[in-house]
Amino acid sequence: MRLIATILLSISLISASPAAPQDWSPQPWLADLAQAQQAFAAKYANLDWLEHDRGLALATLFEMASKQIRSARSDEEAKAVINRLIERIGDGHVSIDWPRTAADWKNSVTTAVRQHDICQELGFDGNRNAPGIAESLPGYRAVRRPDAFPAGIVRVGTQLLGVIRIGGFEPQGSPSICRVSLQELHRSADEPCNEQCQDAVLTQSYIELTKALEEQIRALRASGAKTLLVDITDNGGGTEWTEAAARILSPRTLTSERRGFVRGPHWSEQWKSLATQLTNAAASADTRDRTRLLSWAAEAERARVDAEQRCPESQACAIVGRAGYATGLVGKARAGEFAGKPWASLVFSIAKFPYHDSVWSGPLVVLVDDQTWSAAEEFAAILQDNGAAAVIGARTGGAGCGHTNGGTPTVLKHSGATLELPDCLRFRADGSSEVRGVIPDVLTGMKASDGRAFKVKLIVTHLPEAVSLARKKQLS
Repeated sequence: MRLIATILLSISLISASPAAPQDWSPQPWLADLAQAQQAFAAKYANLDWLEHDRGLALATLFEMASKQIRSARSDEEAKAVINRLIERIGDGHVSIDWPRTAADWKNSVTTAVRQHDICQELGFDGNRNAPGIAESLPGYRAVRRPDAFPAGIVRVGTQLLGVIRIGGFEPQGSPSICRVSLQELHRSADEPCNEQCQDAVLTQSYIELTKALEEQIRALRASGAKTLLVDITDNGGGTEWTEAAARILSPRTLTSERRGFVRGPHWSEQWKSLATQLTNAAASADTRDRTRLLSWAAEAERARVDAEQRCPESQACAIVGRAGYATGLVGKARAGEFAGKPWASLVFSIAKFPYHDSVWSGPLVVLVDDQTWSAAEEFAAILQDNGAAAVIGARTGGAGCGHTNGGTPTVLKHSGATLELPDCLRFRADGSSEVRGVIPDVLTGMKASDGRAFKVKLIVTHLPEAVSLARKKQLS
């Protein structure tokens, strides 16, 4: 009986122990991993940053991931290995999107029937703009508080400091902007809106966003502010409108960061299209404009040739080329310089926004933290590089430039996951890539995970230094 009991217990233990599926194989996942590695090697804009600044060799990272997948026991474990790899790389514009399962779709289904709303369809959501930290400074007094840009006044020493919050560099974080835009367009939020209609709403939204920022600055100036603090902590970025915002707030004319691009078909097509559009525009332009347009077209054509450069198999060469600026082929221009030119935004992308230069003309301070990303980093970088502002806070996240015209996604053949890699770079005045993150002129020692009271304490301690530096920059 004792022998029978022992046998039965052994059988019970064996059946209870976990076992890998008999038909599961790591090979398909290893093939996906190899495909991902090839994509990184061929078209990852920040490869140099990864291997030199981060000190992470691409081959080593993928070799470690390969070993982990070989030890995996299921699809979920293999997927987790790749997710950890993406996290380890630590680039805000590198992501992997896994196909949704039936369970995912089931969980996303809601029984509530929503009323049609144009603003919701276009992604307008107040939750997209996180609240700032500067409005918690001691003595803060709100001046005007529109949905888009909360603003106020605090006293630093003997002078009044204006404070303005920019939670995102796009209109979608401010539903009120969409509502005002619909009123200007004489449209109702619940009426059908085709693609042309949506483009009109977004265009008007950028107009209203620009007006709102400029009005807030004028209100702060009228309230006696002598120095301005722009709070872009916990700002995930946005669009090229960030370059217009920087010029609105800058006391001096700005030159944008130089642009880098990944060589290959994606950018070859973009440069080819631009060269063609500029050449066509030159055909009907006056003599002065024709000369400029043909010169820019030739520059775009040279960039196209560069984008099509291929390395000999026996030789390694850079996958990144350089041409133009973050704003296009023109990196420095006064607001309205290309007014009335149908080709304006082709060479200076922010010409499509109705902004004014130097609406704020006094000393400028920019507050950042480690959750300041992407276009928000572009805002801080361009102001810092041009000596137009003193930056205070913590080193920014380091996302840098992202994806252009849909990017260059890679669909992994086995899992169907979509790997997104950045295809562009922005180069700082010192030649470094913006993906390194913006290092403040005045470091506070704070982290995004710190409590609000502790953050405020650190900012208050270092704010007088930043204000003094901003004043010196304005005089230099």
